[in-house]
Amino acid sequence: MTSQQVGEHRPSDGAPGTAAPEMNGESEEQGYQRGLGARQIQMIAIGGAIGTGLFLGAGKSITKAGPSVILAYALAGLVIYAIMRALGELLMYRPVSGSFSTYAREFLGPYWGFVTGWTYWLFWVITGITEVTAAATYMQHWWPSIPQWVSALVFTLILYGANLISVKLFGELEFWFSAVKVTAIIGMILIGLGVITLGFSDAGPTASFTHLWADGGFFPNGVGGTLMTLQIVMFSFLAVELVGVTAGESVDPEKNLPRAIKTVPWRIALFYIGSLIIILSVVSWTVFEPGTSPFVAAFQKIGLPFGAGIVNFVVLTAALSSCNSGMYSTGRMLRDLALNGQGPKMFTKLTRNGLPLVGTSFSVALMMVGVWINYEWPSEAFDLVVSFATISGMWAWAMILCSQLVYRAKSDRGELPVSSFRAPGAPWTSWIALAFIAMVVVLMGFDAESRVSLYGAPVWAAILTVSYFVIKARNPETFTKTSA
Repeated sequence: MTSQQVGEHRPSDGAPGTAAPEMNGESEEQGYQRGLGARQIQMIAIGGAIGTGLFLGAGKSITKAGPSVILAYALAGLVIYAIMRALGELLMYRPVSGSFSTYAREFLGPYWGFVTGWTYWLFWVITGITEVTAAATYMQHWWPSIPQWVSALVFTLILYGANLISVKLFGELEFWFSAVKVTAIIGMILIGLGVITLGFSDAGPTASFTHLWADGGFFPNGVGGTLMTLQIVMFSFLAVELVGVTAGESVDPEKNLPRAIKTVPWRIALFYIGSLIIILSVVSWTVFEPGTSPFVAAFQKIGLPFGAGIVNFVVLTAALSSCNSGMYSTGRMLRDLALNGQGPKMFTKLTRNGLPLVGTSFSVALMMVGVWINYEWPSEAFDLVVSFATISGMWAWAMILCSQLVYRAKSDRGELPVSSFRAPGAPWTSWIALAFIAMVVVLMGFDAESRVSLYGAPVWAAILTVSYFVIKARNPETFTKTSA
C-alpha cells in the first residue's frame, strides 16, 4: 500500500487538526483511482479474518494438538487484538495507508522503516505463493490426476490478469469473495449445530460436544503439542492488519477504522473458535489429516449431497481471493517504496487507469516460484512457504507494537498529540504481545519444517542491510525525509 496521507490528524478531543504534510511532493491519491466504497471496505475487512490458514492449515494444527487447538486460537486471538489496538492507536494519531513502514520510519528510524517496507512486501509475495499452493491443493479434490503445479500456474496467470482491471472492479470482486466466505462459515456452523443437536446426516448418531474431551482428552498430545501449533495458528491471522490499511484509505478513517478494529474479537470468536468447536464436535479430531481441509473432511463425514464439494469451492475461493489481494498489494507497496526513494524508480509508473503494472508484474514473476515449488515438492509445498510467510508477517506485527510503544511514551510526555483511539492496557499489552511473538519464533526453531524460515531470515536481513547502506551512500537525502 502507499504511505501517503489519507486523512487529517485529529486530536484526542475530536477537534479538527491540521492536515499532515504530503510526502515527497506527491498528492494524496498519488495518481490512483480511488474506487473502494464503504460497503466494499467493510466486507473486505470482515472477510480478511477468513483465509487459508483456517481452511487448510487448521488440519495440521488439529492433528498436532487435538481439541486444544481451540485454546491456541483463543490465545493467539487475544494477541492479535492487542496488535490491532496498537495499530488503531497509531492510525488515529495520523491515519496513513501502508502504515507499517511509515510508523517504523517515524518512531524507530529510517533503517527500520526501510526493512519493514521491503519485508512486508516479501510477506505478500510469499503469501501469494502460499495461497496459490492451497488453491492447487483444493483442486486435487475434484481432479487428482491434474499435477498440482499445473493448477498453481493457471491460477497465477488468471489472477495476474484480474489485477489489470480497475480498482473499483477489484473492490467489487473482493466484496463478493468475502461475502461467499462469511456466508459459508455461518452456514457451516448452523449445519454443524443441527447435526449435533438434531442428529441428522450420517454423522448425526455420533456427533457430540463430548468429542472435545473424550478422544484422548482436551490435550491428547500434551501442552507441548499445543504450543507447536502456534506457528500455523499465527499464520491463520496473518493479513488481519490489512483491516487498518484498507480502512485508512476510506473517506472517513476516524469513523471506519475503530469500527473495523472493534469487530476483531467477535470475528475471531465466530469464524475461528466457533467453527472449530463445531467441526471438532461433529467428528472426532482423530479423523482429520494434515494437508486436507478439516471443513471438507467434516462434510464428507456428514454425508450431505455435494456438501464437501461446496465447501471445497468455498475454500478455493478464499485462497484465490487472498492471492488476488496479495498481487494488488505488492504492486502498490513497491510503488510506495520507490516514491520514497527506497526502490527502483520504474516501480513508480502507473497505467492510464491508475494501476502499478510494473510493480505488480515484478511481484507476480517472483510468485511464479510457487509453481516450481509445487512441481518439486507438491506434498510439502504448503508447509514450506507457510513458515516463511509467518516469520515475515510477524515482523510487521512486531514493528507495529514497537512503534506504538515509542508513540505512547512520547504522547504521555506531551511531545505528540494523544490518539483518539488509545489501546486499552497499553503499554503492558504491547509488551505481552511482543513476548508472545518472540515465543512463537523460538518454537519455530524446534520444528524441522519451520526451521527453514529461520535460516532464511538472516540472509534476507543481510540483503536489506547492505541495500540500505548502499542507497544511503548514493543518496543520503532519501533517509533524512520524514513523513511526520
